[in-house]
Amino acid sequence: MNKTFALIALLFPCLVSAQVEYFMPEESEAHEGTWLQWPHNNLYGPWFIEDVEPTFILMTSALQSSESVHIVATDSTELMRIMSVLNGASIPMDNIDFSVHPTDDVWIRDNGPMFVYNQSNELTIIDWGFNGWGLDTPYANCDLIPQSIGSDINIPVLDLNGVVLEGGAIEHDGNGTMMATRSSITHSSRNPTLTEQQIEDSLTRYAGFTNFIWLDGVYGLEITDMHIDGFVKFADENTIVTMDSLDLVYWDVPSNDIGTLYAGTNANGSSYNFIYLPLTQNNVITTYNDNLGYKGSYVNYYIGNDVVLVPTYNDPMDASAISILQGFYIEKTVIGVDVRDLYAYGGMIHCITQQQPIDINSSGIEGFETEDRKLVGVYDILGRPANLKVGTLQIYLYSDGSTERVFVAE
Repeated sequence: MNKTFALIALLFPCLVSAQVEYFMPEESEAHEGTWLQWPHNNLYGPWFIEDVEPTFILMTSALQSSESVHIVATDSTELMRIMSVLNGASIPMDNIDFSVHPTDDVWIRDNGPMFVYNQSNELTIIDWGFNGWGLDTPYANCDLIPQSIGSDINIPVLDLNGVVLEGGAIEHDGNGTMMATRSSITHSSRNPTLTEQQIEDSLTRYAGFTNFIWLDGVYGLEITDMHIDGFVKFADENTIVTMDSLDLVYWDVPSNDIGTLYAGTNANGSSYNFIYLPLTQNNVITTYNDNLGYKGSYVNYYIGNDVVLVPTYNDPMDASAISILQGFYIEKTVIGVDVRDLYAYGGMIHCITQQQPIDINSSGIEGFETEDRKLVGVYDILGRPANLKVGTLQIYLYSDGSTERVFVAE
């Protein structure tokens, strides 16, 4: 067994009923790129592109300088139009590429590929089932996207369609802990024939999650049935970003769930640090002056290699949210991206992004020659010197010149 997974197995032999076979890196780990499903007018009508495309253009511009941006166009006509739009916005195209596959909608976080490493540290796509958030919207095209992308980029795909799971329904710390709401995963609209334990076993085996923090959530509140990524995010293995209790009540989070969230502990039994982001001060008003009648969340942000993309709403609290996050992500640039019109359709930044981790088998430290086998250096997966960091894949360099990639679990 690979040493990465041997370490996990040694640490958690009696805590889980399934064996870890794959590991999902945390979002802040190094990306090869970010996947986007570009908007089209086939579902919502002729105004949709006009409403939401500016958000996609801003995101593409912000991301392309530090990682690849992989864009899924719904057909060849749209492909040519998108390329023209990006060229018209003077966005460099060197790090942007395209796939052409029919899509129903833009929410690639939920229907797109989720990337994991296998026991040989090889990148693999896991393809969970997607049923349009419980048969609430057309989904047949989007359900095929993980397989299509796997074929395009020549990465093996695990068909796990027996478990329905949207990416926005889970948050995890990269150290074995997952947080989610039952209303969006274990409810009969998603997995009517599976027990919670069976779902956990799949998540342990295929994503490396060994510690589960379940909130009950609220079924039927909105189309996602209370996805966790609207109000909770793991900033790193030690830190949870969320809202204060009053704002969580406004977000309709049940009081027992608020208590569970704040009392949650990691796989080692330690408490998390918390960062609290505000809600918008005012109800969100679209660029076309439609008052949505509710406030917006800043928690649904996305961590890129060099940037953090935060949803903004032309609201007085935008600057406060950006400032709070910039204080935490001191080595990245926090960029506000206006999502007012996208929010009218039910989502924000995290909902329309999906990260592809770097291929760690093609990166690393090689060719060092010394005398003994003592640990002499620790590096991140890009080969940069690093401190020992729990919950990450790191490269250990020994004094005999050998290296090994290790998941540091404690």
